Amino acid sequence: MNLSVNIAGVEFKNPVTVASGTFGSGAEYHEFVDLNKLGAVTTKGVANVPWPGNPTPRIAETYGGMMNAVGLQNPGIDVLCGRDIPFLKQFDTKIIVNVCGKSEQDYVEVVERLGDEDVDLLEINVSCPNVKEGGIAFGQDPKALEQITKAVKAKAKQPIVMKLSPNVTDIMVMAKAAGGADALSLINTLTGMKIDINRRQFAIANKTGGLSGPAIKPVAVRMVYQVANAVDVPIIGMGGISTAEDALEFIMAGATAVSVGTANFINPATTLEVVDGIKTYMERHQINDINELIGCVK
Repeated sequence: MNLSVNIAGVEFKNPVTVASGTFGSGAEYHEFVDLNKLGAVTTKGVANVPWPGNPTPRIAETYGGMMNAVGLQNPGIDVLCGRDIPFLKQFDTKIIVNVCGKSEQDYVEVVERLGDEDVDLLEINVSCPNVKEGGIAFGQDPKALEQITKAVKAKAKQPIVMKLSPNVTDIMVMAKAAGGADALSLINTLTGMKIDINRRQFAIANKTGGLSGPAIKPVAVRMVYQVANAVDVPIIGMGGISTAEDALEFIMAGATAVSVGTANFINPATTLEVVDGIKTYMERHQINDINELIGCVK
């Protein structure tokens, strides 16, 4: 039985990875999860310099999910290269580094630095605010998205995965704007808000936060399906996956691989259960190759 999939020339032993920001950079989870059993580990977002993140409180529970406004707190590229990448190299899994920035130059700087590192894919988080354009996220403006895709692609030595924001009118327009990428990942979180009626204040200091978890899955599956039918690049699908059944929905909608995010916080072993569940499904339905299921629903 073949569970391996190919994303932009990189062979994953199975189609399961983790969503950036929900798994640290692997070290935080390795006592609970055998990282050798994952198709890839995706790191937390990394910038050219350390980011302090947003004021607290940063997270709030919601019905069927959670909201976060951590603000991409990270120790910067030097720590990633000196500590996190060497740690992950001990394991038989692919490494996807998630990159964030506040300007085109920030992104390019990190991508160039990673050119000398032994990592497999670079995932570009375009849900960061573009400081030069009044704070609108790169991923919400097709021209800015096209430009940032070209800029990082020109300097990258590894394949580039653009992570699309769902906070747009038409996800297909954005997918086409990022058409120069080697792969796409989607969806990032949906912007939400929660108010504490007893304190009469926002539940999160940032006022708004990114909504994730099972509540967003139907939106994510729909967007993956739309993008898979609009552009011809591999897709890493995510958004509310907590079971193998969830993962298979994304794969049948057109995703080549899937990422488990919020579920890691509730059950650190979710990824392994998803891998095993996909195997069980394939055995039960006598499917020899996972690739037969990719985009099988038209």
